[in-house]
Amino acid sequence: MINAGGVELWAERRGQGPDVLLIAGLGDPAEAWQAQLDGLADRYRLTAFDNRGAGRTPPPEEPVTVQQMADDAAALLRALEIPAAHVAGFSGGSFIAQELTLRHPDLVRSLVLMSTMGRPDAYFRTMAGFWHWMVERAPSERAMLEAFYLWVYTPRAHADGTVARFVEETLAFPHPQSVEAFQGQLASFSGHDTLDRLADISVPTLVLAGELDLATPPRFGRAVAERIPGAEFEVLPGEAHQPFQEDPDMFNARVDAFWRQVEAAG
Repeated sequence: MINAGGVELWAERRGQGPDVLLIAGLGDPAEAWQAQLDGLADRYRLTAFDNRGAGRTPPPEEPVTVQQMADDAAALLRALEIPAAHVAGFSGGSFIAQELTLRHPDLVRSLVLMSTMGRPDAYFRTMAGFWHWMVERAPSERAMLEAFYLWVYTPRAHADGTVARFVEETLAFPHPQSVEAFQGQLASFSGHDTLDRLADISVPTLVLAGELDLATPPRFGRAVAERIPGAEFEVLPGEAHQPFQEDPDMFNARVDAFWRQVEAAG
């Protein structure tokens, strides 16, 4: 555990090289980034952590906002004496990454936003409302995960056993997220809104979207990239919400190429 501005955050660090901060999304602990911690540690010093109420980091006593979680990430970087890092976030973690860059620009060297948005629309808010009561009323944790993962992974991952493996791994994880913590994170992410401030982001930015993503379709990522000066936008064919887990070699190669480009540019 690391004391980050008075908040005890659990973090895992791996590798040597330029610093990378990995920010997970709704319900996910640092282990969501396992394929990146394993696959990129020969080139980067990676830090992944549990947001408040996920994994080993205790939930807040009061509702927490995306801005507060961004401040947590900033405090973590400072506690680890990292002057600036390449920051990558997916889904809700990409919302945190946006706010981190806007609120603490000195700490961010570059930005990768996977499955992102700048402002929820009516479809997303309705979907989030369904998730809110689904996690509470599903007949079992297994049933909840099997339903939730319909929005997260590709049909091929459901067909080839990948999703079944992820369900078993999540059920076996010794630090499950409570229903209340899931709902609290969901509420904070549903209130995310940076769209009119994204033009203030000045670091090199790569925005990635899965072609088949149901939760954050490519239109959201495109709108974010259009607002950030000089941002690159790419749709990943045949991928859904979490390609960094489904096709980690492809994802790792893409972000590695981006970070190498940023490093080469100084």
